[in-house]
Parts: sequence; structure tokens; C-alpha cells
Amino acid sequence: MAPYDKNERFFRLLKRPEVDYITRDDFFPYIKELLNDHPGLEFLSNHAEFQDKYAVTVITRIFYSVNLCHSGRITSRQIRKSNLLSVFQQVDEEEDINKVTKYFSYEHFYVLYCRFWELDGDRDYKITREDLLKYGEHSLSHMIVDRIFDAAPRPFEGSDPATIDDDGNVISKVSRNYLSYEDFIFFMLSEEDKANEFSVRYWFTCVDVDGDDKLNNMEMRSFYAVQLHRMQCMGHEVVPFEDMLCQMMDMIKPAHEEFLVVEDFLQSHCSQVSGALFDALFNVNKYVMFEQRDPFMERQKREDEFETDWDRFACIDYNRLAMEEEAREEEAMEADWAAMDEEEEDADVDEYNSLGVSGSSEAPF
Repeated sequence: MAPYDKNERFFRLLKRPEVDYITRDDFFPYIKELLNDHPGLEFLSNHAEFQDKYAVTVITRIFYSVNLCHSGRITSRQIRKSNLLSVFQQVDEEEDINKVTKYFSYEHFYVLYCRFWELDGDRDYKITREDLLKYGEHSLSHMIVDRIFDAAPRPFEGSDPATIDDDGNVISKVSRNYLSYEDFIFFMLSEEDKANEFSVRYWFTCVDVDGDDKLNNMEMRSFYAVQLHRMQCMGHEVVPFEDMLCQMMDMIKPAHEEFLVVEDFLQSHCSQVSGALFDALFNVNKYVMFEQRDPFMERQKREDEFETDWDRFACIDYNRLAMEEEAREEEAMEADWAAMDEEEEDADVDEYNSLGVSGSSEAPF
């Protein structure tokens, strides 16, 4: 290890000796040690199932940000270009796991897993098209949901050697009839933060129906037609396609007037507006919010403490989930009190308090 710099040492420590890349399985021993030793995760010590889900979430988030080509194999070059080593060092030093918002935050895991659980009504750990249509209060169009299932990048689709032919081409054996938990993580991170490179590529792939790496007017018009119909049904003011497109082009400033390419969205001035066009094409609730945005609130968002849209969303959603959990506990407590006999009430209250139980909003796992 001595001749190598810290990034190369980190890479060689994680990977298996016989290969020149890191797979998801290579991370599990280290995440297991983190779960055993980190004070911020001690409360999960008696919940093996949720330890596993936390580990899967952390690893999938790492691949989301580091393995931008979604091959399921992290190379030495990708390690060097990423913040992975510094985040591993941070989580080793930081006692509050939720301050490590990159990859390791328990609150972020809780938000992702609870959203998956809310949609997975039959508890088979598979999200169907019908399930995904319910996401975000039915904000997504059926057209984009179909494209998510048919074309969106999957996190580990090409990582199994059995799925690669002799010429190195990926032969997918991953079922596209449903989204696994890992697939859902990729979707949700992309949906709630459209300003990062992977999410731009994720949605561009979905909207680029003919697969020519160019987003043309015909493709955009077909998606927007569904939006127009939904806006009319919901009673919102309808914005003609030409007006919407002109507005978006003025913000994005593409290299070509006839079509858009991925690089147009990745320009520095597009970091905060790249998602607006995608929302206009397939997320009716977010597009309406964009059209009705308050300039003062937008300025506040730019000046707040959050580094990314995902960090902001996860914080707000975690607080929502915590409040809902607290409300459920209070309702259950009230129901228990109502069922108590009057003469036993005082004795039962003393027993309850002696157990040290409280109406905490802490997550149930």
C-alpha cells in the first residue's frame, strides 16, 4: 500500500484482489462495522432487518453519486473524482450520523424507506406501475411512469458478469415489470433533486424516446400534451406548449435551437433550473408550483442551510413523518385510555410511567 496515494489505497482496500473495480458486495463488511460501532446507529442494534435496509440504502446512494455510468462497478478513476473517501472519513469522526448527509444519514434512509413502504401496499418489496403513479399525490404522468419502467437506468443492471455478452454488451436480465427498493432509491433521488448530473441523465434517458441522445420538439410535445390535459382537469391555467418551451429555452440557453442534449442541462447556469423543463413535461404538481412560485421564497431557498434540493426535501419529509408517527402514538394512547375502567385508571397510569415509555417522535426502528 505504501507506494499509493490515499485514494488508491482506499480503492484497493475495498476491492477484491482479482478484479479492478468495486462492487456493492465489497461495501457490506464496512457498513456492518459502522452499524456495530457508530454511536448514531446504536438504536438499530436489535433490528437486524432494518440494519440490512440501511446498509442497502447507503450502498445504493454511493453508486448513485459515484458510479455515474450505472455499470454497478466503481473504478479507481471514479473514486478520485468523487467525495467518497472524505465522506468515509467524516462518518468515522462525526458522532451525529444525520450530519453526514452524503450517503450515511439515518434520516435520509428513513425518508427513502418510508416512501417505498407507503407505495408498496402488498409488502412484496416490489413497486408496480400502478404503485408509482401514486407517488407525490399522483403528480407523475402515466407516460413518464411507463418510461421509468421501460428505459430509466437501474443501479446494478450491468454488474453481474452473466448479463454481459462476449463483446462486452449488457444483456439485461433485470425484470422491468417492477422497481426493487434499490431501483426506487435511484428514482426518488432523481425526482426530488433534478439539479445533479445523474438525475439529469436519468430523466433525459426517460424523455428521449427514440434514443438518439437528442430531445426534440416532437418528444417534448408528446409529454406536454398529457400535462395539458391533466392541468385542464385540475382547473389550472393552461400554458400553451410554445410558451412553455420558449420560457425554458430562455433559461437553459441550449447550443442548438432545434433540440436539447444532456450537456445543455449540465451548464453551470442551469444548476437551479435544469429540473424545471422536466417538471413541465411530466410532474404536474411541481410544474404548477414553478408557475406560481414566489420570488421571495425562491431567494430564501437559495440562502438556506441545505446544500442540495434532496437535503432540503429529506429534512422536510422526515419532520412530516415524525409528526405523523407522533400523532399515531397519541391516538393509540387516547384509545387505550378510553378503554380503561375508571377505577383502574390511576394504577394503569403509574405502571405505564414506570416503563419509561413516552410519546417520542423517534422513528420506530
